[in-house]
Amino acid sequence: QRRIWFFSSYPEVELESVTVNVTIQDFVADVVSELFFRNTQQVPKETMFIFPVDSDTVVHTFYATMGDTRIEAMLWEKEEAQQLCKATSGMENLGYLQNEWDLWGPVFACFLGTLPPNSEVAISLCYVQELPMQPDGAAQFCWPRELFPRTNYIRWHSSEEESESENLHFSICLKSAHGVSHIAINSSYTPLQYTTPDQTSAVVSLKWPPWMQDDLNLLVYYRGSHTLSAVVERRDPKAPPGSLLGEPVVMVTLMPSIPEVEPSPGHLGEFLFLMDCSLFQDAQVPPEEVFRGNFPHWSCPAGGVTGKLLHVPRCSAKLPHLSSVHPSICLQNTLLFLLKSLPLGCYFNIYSFGATFKAFYLQSVEYTQESMDNAVGRISSICPDLGGCDLLGLLRFIYSTPRLPGHARQLFIFIQRKISSEEEAVMAEVYRYRDHHRCFCFPTNRCDSFNLSQAMALETKGECVCIHSRMDMTSEAVKCLQRALQPLASGISLHWELPPGLEVSMIRKSPEMIFQGHKSSIYAQIHGQTQDPEVGEGAVTLQYHVGSQSFDYTLRFSLSPSADNRLPVHRMAMMHLLWKLAWEGTSRTEQDIWHSAVKSSLSLGVLSPFTSIVAVRMKQRDAWHHDSFPPDSSMFFSASCNLVPCQLLWLCSFRPVWFKSTKFWMVQKCQFFLETLGYKTPDTEALTQLSATFKGKEKLLSRAFSKLVALQKANGSWALTRALASALGLSKADVELQRPSQDVQPAVWATVLALVWLHQYKWKVSWSEILETKACRWLRDQAEVQLDECLEAANSLLGCFVEPTVFRI
Repeated sequence: QRRIWFFSSYPEVELESVTVNVTIQDFVADVVSELFFRNTQQVPKETMFIFPVDSDTVVHTFYATMGDTRIEAMLWEKEEAQQLCKATSGMENLGYLQNEWDLWGPVFACFLGTLPPNSEVAISLCYVQELPMQPDGAAQFCWPRELFPRTNYIRWHSSEEESESENLHFSICLKSAHGVSHIAINSSYTPLQYTTPDQTSAVVSLKWPPWMQDDLNLLVYYRGSHTLSAVVERRDPKAPPGSLLGEPVVMVTLMPSIPEVEPSPGHLGEFLFLMDCSLFQDAQVPPEEVFRGNFPHWSCPAGGVTGKLLHVPRCSAKLPHLSSVHPSICLQNTLLFLLKSLPLGCYFNIYSFGATFKAFYLQSVEYTQESMDNAVGRISSICPDLGGCDLLGLLRFIYSTPRLPGHARQLFIFIQRKISSEEEAVMAEVYRYRDHHRCFCFPTNRCDSFNLSQAMALETKGECVCIHSRMDMTSEAVKCLQRALQPLASGISLHWELPPGLEVSMIRKSPEMIFQGHKSSIYAQIHGQTQDPEVGEGAVTLQYHVGSQSFDYTLRFSLSPSADNRLPVHRMAMMHLLWKLAWEGTSRTEQDIWHSAVKSSLSLGVLSPFTSIVAVRMKQRDAWHHDSFPPDSSMFFSASCNLVPCQLLWLCSFRPVWFKSTKFWMVQKCQFFLETLGYKTPDTEALTQLSATFKGKEKLLSRAFSKLVALQKANGSWALTRALASALGLSKADVELQRPSQDVQPAVWATVLALVWLHQYKWKVSWSEILETKACRWLRDQAEVQLDECLEAANSLLGCFVEPTVFRI
């Protein structure tokens, strides 16, 4: 996840120079930055500094210097901090900012006061961050374009030899026990220089910001292909032994290799479909017309559509395009196709939510022919509800239900309405259980909860697809289901081997599963004293399953790392420990652990549910060292210093704080505006006739697809019926007559016919592959199947040429 930073609402306050030092060790980054801003106008400007705080980042140091005045943010225990905030003038401005600023998501906001004309403010900002992994295994670090000084690119490119920016000092130190291989940066930079003979450490510096004010994107590649990496950080010598700071901490990154294998019956997954009831509104289409496939064009009025529930017969599933069909019908079709695409033996449930929420089943049920038919028949019973939107209550209910052993829980959320004031609480729940599930979100293009949907997907390593009026909702949803059905690592466990006298206690445990292309980091504390000082290595073994296959990998790591006084790994571990204590509660026997953790978090600057931010303005001569506690909160009311508004906020406007989200949002908005312009080609008679002919064929093809999908059984096969023959444009007699022999089972012949027809029109409906896969798996399980003869007869009957590779056997 990448973050966006904003300074001031006035462009006249310019960022003049930047000094940044980044240390990246495997997948954790430690950032120290100084930013120098200047008011270039001849009038004073009210300024504030805003930056987001995501779940993988710990911002631990912030202070601003203006002349001989210093504003510093620090943490206090929550109760005492609340009392201090009551005594802070101007806190009401934060409430205004919360609703009026054009950003969305959690941010740190600090008012800096009035910046005089031609005056400078220096911002010191330090944070640690767990870095995401790219599909090719690279660690990704990003720095936003807003925090680069303005650059004269014309002067830079016109110079005879490439120089370096005078107002940018951006150095990067790279470390890894595996060795640093190479880097990729979308900017001009100095050659990578190794600082150790074994190439486990290297440095590089930027010469200029990225071209055209783009975000900095740094990819770090380490040597070899690794399933595990470990970073051990020494204890803080000033901390008491036994505390988190007083013991070494190890961060282990799990990157399991996940081959493409057939899923085993006991690991097919649990699929939960959450449907916003406001999407189920009457399109005012008689059920018999829906059954015939006569869909009117739909145009949603400004106030939305209201009406009674549209009852769709069980066998009337169609494949219309979203641009021409009311979303109620489209969503029912989407849900039908998702149900038809599930693998036999998985578990599923369907929930509808509005002012309240309802479930099809008390708990997830196994996917069988009977349960599928039952669910399909109940789709039309979902009633419209334009009241509240209790997504929070539904999520809490789902998270409280026991997970099925071996089955990955994956949520498909279709939403149209805003969650109002509960967005922060929703994200807190999602974050708490992010290691136990994955969310695929489908907000509509008029949805006020797009940002929340994107955040939920990012947090759980899922996907968010904004459904606008030119997209096929069914196609996008089934594509996500295909991704959800990919193999994953489950049954994950870690086994430690340490020298005698040392032991490990887990701070953040390994997740239950890791999805393909993703990683997970765990944190552990190393206790004790080694009995043999000459043994300086430990080992950790990762064991997991992919389908029916078992894997294990062992990594040996040094127990004597170089000292890091900034303690980035300890800070990340502290964040996870504090959240763990908040979620699990603290018993009386654990009070000492709680007090020790909170005290350590205050000294490290790690925000938690037990602490709040307080900012104080004082003279430079009165400032204390950041790594020491202020002696007493009473000093905040002295003449030499006063409190300033500073708080962690959840902004509720339209613009997301993640770069990825912002770009995605802009793409969707551009598409929407193009649709609004309604550009059309010249309306010539020839083009009109050609279009009408094409639409007629497309409509017939869509009907055939819909009928074929509706007739497929839960196990992936088709029965040889008159309805199937009709869907294929054939008669039952022709189908029976062309059966290769009486030895060929009717269901096998019907399934081969349907499979060949689907494959022939795969270019029209790309997601039909998931239905083909189900059919192929069923054919493979049948005994003595004459596939070659069946394929030849099917090609002849349907007038096509599909190769034997269609069977994937």
